[in-house]
Amino acid sequence: MFSKSKINEPGPGADASKTANPAAASQSGQKSSEFKASAPKAKPPASVLSADLHVTGNMKTTGDIQVEGTVEGDIRAHLLTIGESATIKGEVIADDVVINGRIVGRVRGLKVRLTSTARVEGDIIHKTIAIESGAHFEGSVQRQDDPLNSGGKPTATAQATAPATPKAD
Repeated sequence: MFSKSKINEPGPGADASKTANPAAASQSGQKSSEFKASAPKAKPPASVLSADLHVTGNMKTTGDIQVEGTVEGDIRAHLLTIGESATIKGEVIADDVVINGRIVGRVRGLKVRLTSTARVEGDIIHKTIAIESGAHFEGSVQRQDDPLNSGGKPTATAQATAPATPKAD
């Protein structure tokens, strides 16, 4: 905005176009287009599946998903948030997984977080995990350096079959 660079100046007026060198004008045009091409893209908002939505089938995205409804199928995403009213029946694979609702199936994630309202029936393969008091979890836990690829070797295993704390439904 306050730069003396030709890139940031408005286009030349009628007087400037008469005296401008055509070679310099083409060079400044190239610089201007290069500048526009290098501008970062804004991250799109998370896709939200509302509570009244029932999806049958697999979903895959490089973006974020927030599920409030029911999904019968596998989900792959960057950040996956499972709402309190949500139910997933299938495998979940994401860089970050935040579980507030119910999952029946395997969970794979670099960072997996089970909140106090989470209900998970299945194995969790993770790099880091957090389980809040009150979360219900039945399955095994495996730590892997690369949990998103199924060919990784587990480095530690734990079994959990009882809820962290009893909770009235």
